[in-house]
Amino acid sequence: MFTGIIQGLGRVAAMDRRGGETRFTVRPEFALTDYALGESIAVNGVCLTVETFGQGWFTAYASGETMSVTNLGALGVSSLVNLERALAMGDRLGGHIVSGHVDCLAEVLSIRQAGQSRIYRLGFPGSYSAQVIPKGSVALDGISLTVNDCGQGYLEVNIIPATQRETTISDWSPGRQVNMETDVIGKYVQRMLDPWSNGRPQAAPSAITPDFLKEHGF
Repeated sequence: MFTGIIQGLGRVAAMDRRGGETRFTVRPEFALTDYALGESIAVNGVCLTVETFGQGWFTAYASGETMSVTNLGALGVSSLVNLERALAMGDRLGGHIVSGHVDCLAEVLSIRQAGQSRIYRLGFPGSYSAQVIPKGSVALDGISLTVNDCGQGYLEVNIIPATQRETTISDWSPGRQVNMETDVIGKYVQRMLDPWSNGRPQAAPSAITPDFLKEHGF
């Protein structure tokens, strides 16, 4: 579990590709100590498990499934990534609840200046539109952001100077693919409301069938 508040940047030091799988060696560019084997670290918003570590580095494995549905496959040696360690009990929840399980890739469509901020418009598969609401939360490459505007298959976020400086957003340009995770609370609400999506609850399949009636003497 994460919050989407990026702790700092890391740089990919090595990549061991084997088929569709990849083992990453990442060097954080900030003080990151007291690693624990098996702990979770979000790399560009993707929850990965620490396998080994040393002074100023750690390794994490990404399966073929992870590589196929996230932008980790676009990384190369020396690429910068956003890093966040898992939320600890008692920490401030400064962003929103982020699972580190990417839903889809979003594409940067346009960037425009708004004072010292920048407004980014991103497109994403329309099937996720119901999970994105104005003033709701979304995680993009692991960054907790507030949705300024949205519609079928697109959203806009306002990026303040601090976020531009401290995350990989400063490198985003039109055409860039970023990891997108919608608000987990919205997912559960949508799932619970699915039976009523046609205006009435869907009836459960009846247990009374011709075979049932024959078995009970009818």
